[in-house]
Amino acid sequence: MVRFCSRCGAEIPDSTNFCANCGTPVSGPVAGPPGPPPQPYYSYPVPGARVPGADKKITAGILGLMFGGLGVHKFYLGYTAAGVIQLLASIFTCGIFVIVGHIEGIIYLTKSDQEFVDTYVNGRREWF
Repeated sequence: MVRFCSRCGAEIPDSTNFCANCGTPVSGPVAGPPGPPPQPYYSYPVPGARVPGADKKITAGILGLMFGGLGVHKFYLGYTAAGVIQLLASIFTCGIFVIVGHIEGIIYLTKSDQEFVDTYVNGRREWF
């Protein structure tokens, strides 16, 4: 039967009771060489799991496309001051500022859930 040292992993002949490599005493048969060290545990995102806060992405994007000039998507995300600015800018430019709302709606819808949450929910970025 082949034995291995529990300290250094060297092969120990049956006729000796100590490791010739490191001098560790061996009292009985050792099952085998030491195994690899335990690997750290990494958690990965579960496919299909929703990011908290991502439920606002679709609604804000559609509101930006439909009512972009009124700033409704800004109010929905909790950016009251930005919503008022967008509403007043659209009124004073006779609706030309609606384009900004449409662009923001497209940006919201094309971002991934995680990017949207990081930028507009957690990061509180009001414009683009």
